[in-house]
Amino acid sequence: MTKKPGIETYNEDGQWKSRAQGASRAFSVGGTKAEQQAQGRERAARDGVEHTIKNMDGKIGQKNSYGSDPNPPKDKR
Repeated sequence: MTKKPGIETYNEDGQWKSRAQGASRAFSVGGTKAEQQAQGRERAARDGVEHTIKNMDGKIGQKNSYGSDPNPPKDKR
């Protein structure tokens, strides 16, 4: 079974974008960070993958998983 790539929301050249990780092109461009987060969240939930949201500096700010988590938190097992 092939694993689908996660979704990332990031800022590039002053524009917020969302793309599948490893893709060269974004599937959604423009608007505010919150608008792009919503686009990324919707796609990640539909695909059942992880959504990574980056800050302006490119560092990971938040991650959300919408699929079955192979490594759940220890207190949730």
